[in-house]
Amino acid sequence: MLTPDRKPFHIPTEKGKVGKYCILPGAPERVEQIAALLDAPTFIGRNREFTVWNGMLEGETVTVCSTGIGGPSAAIAAEELADCGAEVLIRVGTCGGIALDVASGDLVVATGAVRQDGTSHEYAPPEYPAVPDLGVTVALTEGAKATGRRTHAGVVQSKDSFYGQHSPARMPTAAALEEKWTAWRRLGVLASEMEAAALFTVGAARGLRTGAVFHVIWNQERANAGIDTNAEESHETGAAIRAAVEAIRLLCAQDSGSCQKK
Repeated sequence: MLTPDRKPFHIPTEKGKVGKYCILPGAPERVEQIAALLDAPTFIGRNREFTVWNGMLEGETVTVCSTGIGGPSAAIAAEELADCGAEVLIRVGTCGGIALDVASGDLVVATGAVRQDGTSHEYAPPEYPAVPDLGVTVALTEGAKATGRRTHAGVVQSKDSFYGQHSPARMPTAAALEEKWTAWRRLGVLASEMEAAALFTVGAARGLRTGAVFHVIWNQERANAGIDTNAEESHETGAAIRAAVEAIRLLCAQDSGSCQKK
């Protein structure tokens, strides 16, 4: 919903200044880094957790907008960007590994998300699956592989509480949290993050094409299993960012035939 002057309530931009393709990092400080990979990067505005830049990719406007942490603010960004004309939303972020073959520094492309959040349940009943657009997911997988990083594609877990995952034993709901975590491991869930379920479900409700690619910071299950006990956390998200930019280049070519891979 836009205000009478065609501006959204939270995102510092307006209708006519948002591209068809959008990249959504969580951290505001990553927005300029992403925009630098585009042509003619331009600062648009900053409000709360939302920082917005625009750039060009082979003639198409691409908007980069931070969302902060978690599903509620990611849903606000998705809603308001859609109101301003966005059609494709790609989440670029970080995650923690769950499956044992997912290691620090790897990339994960989400093919679906466990809806262990609250936001998505405001949009769809619990039986509805949180899944991204197939075309966007294929493009992200190709973009991720092009970076040379080891890439996994599969289901991720979206949670609302960071410390509910990292310190479940001290929570009053410890038994329930640990039981669910065991279930995710046994079901082959690849990684844990905080926004994909909300983004995918809002996208379905609004008719948007969505996708998500994540940089793996650490995998506590590998450490618990005695694998990579000396491995350091990996915080360099450049490969995930390049994967998203390359995915948009591929999608642009598929959608219009106007963009050619450099």
